[in-house]
Amino acid sequence: MFEIDKKSNLLELPEYRYQLKEVDTPVMFREFYPYEEIPKIAFNNVHVPINMPSDIWITDTTFRDGQQSRAPYTTEQIVKIYKMLNRLGGPKGIIRQTEFFLYSEQDRRAALECMELGYEFPEITSWIRASKKDFQLVKDMGIKETGILVSCSDYHIFHKLHMKRSEAIEHYLGVVKECIEAGVKPRCHFEDITRADIFHFVIPFARELMKLMEETGVPVKIRACDTMGYGVCYPGSMIPRSVHGIIYNLHKDAGVPHELLEWHGHNDFYRAVANSTVAWLYGASSVNCSLFGIGERTGNTPLEAMVIEYAQLKGTLDGMDPTVITELAEYYERELGEVIPPRTPFVGKNFNVTRAGIHADGLLKNEEIYNIFDTDKLLNRPARVAISNTSGLAGIAHWINSNPSLYDLNELDKNDPLCLYLKQWVDEEYENGRVTLITDEELEQLIEEYMSKKQ
Repeated sequence: MFEIDKKSNLLELPEYRYQLKEVDTPVMFREFYPYEEIPKIAFNNVHVPINMPSDIWITDTTFRDGQQSRAPYTTEQIVKIYKMLNRLGGPKGIIRQTEFFLYSEQDRRAALECMELGYEFPEITSWIRASKKDFQLVKDMGIKETGILVSCSDYHIFHKLHMKRSEAIEHYLGVVKECIEAGVKPRCHFEDITRADIFHFVIPFARELMKLMEETGVPVKIRACDTMGYGVCYPGSMIPRSVHGIIYNLHKDAGVPHELLEWHGHNDFYRAVANSTVAWLYGASSVNCSLFGIGERTGNTPLEAMVIEYAQLKGTLDGMDPTVITELAEYYERELGEVIPPRTPFVGKNFNVTRAGIHADGLLKNEEIYNIFDTDKLLNRPARVAISNTSGLAGIAHWINSNPSLYDLNELDKNDPLCLYLKQWVDEEYENGRVTLITDEELEQLIEEYMSKKQ
């Protein structure tokens, strides 16, 4: 029997469709995940409506998930990065929160030093073990929200926790209640949601959390974690891989408000950015990211990518300062020894460098022809050309004038003796049979030798 839905005012299936379904053996969704083969993407042509919240934002996991795949940051480094995140997020706090480990004395000291700065954004939240002692630690530090792991696929419930579904829900609810009793807002991390039984575990569990929120008056945030990067954003794709399907059902059928819905994606199948964008479009107010995508295995959704996605969706940066992205990339490479692949969008050394001779010619005449946007203004990264046998004197002059490490030679004319010297060397290289591009390092060394001879 159909019932009138109170939100849509349409005849729909009644709520009992989403009751917890106990199973004797774990549901592994082998039709999607055969393990011995590449995972399958299946379609049922069920389409749900775009429903982007009026207010969307970014949350950061650089100091939590981002630290799980690299050497730990020092307290000084964390404070420095946190200050830059504040500047990047702007006065409206588009980068709304960042989460910290609190396991060690160093973790706690870093969180406290950042809190002492008094910034409203990003708000400092935590990630802790689900214990009364740690909940009290969070409260004593003055942190208002903490992450709690609530694994939701049968892979975890049966094989890691060795529980039944009902036992897992009872256990998780008890932990969340302890967190609320300690005076801390819980953020429930629905681990491995893209391999979970959405209708018979995830939705019933989320509904119980919403009931608890109504009873206590304490907001309960749900972070949908695509732990293995299985999520897809293709129209008509099937749950549990469908990102839009998961977000839609958490909002509509579990009653989770937009502002309490968050997406946390991984990049195992190259989909982290697209999936995070779709999570925004279909009802999650926040997407969780890490700087440069640094995180477990292939990493998380890159925070800098979602800054640019936000501006494309909203038509404005809303006060964010994207030039800080370049500062952060330079800091990571200079101070932390992080190697950013040169072709990485927005931050790689060569992301806005054109190498093809015909492209370089177009760029020199009007950079809009081959540059994605005004990267000099927005990222403090002027468009550049790479040097080859087709670059000419103008190309060499442009290369020098746009090289950040050669600012003391800025506004060099193409007929300057240095340009003539480099052009002669480049021509000789190709006359002698060279077929590869000239590297920046080669040119920089030649310039250094030339300048030293002049002195």
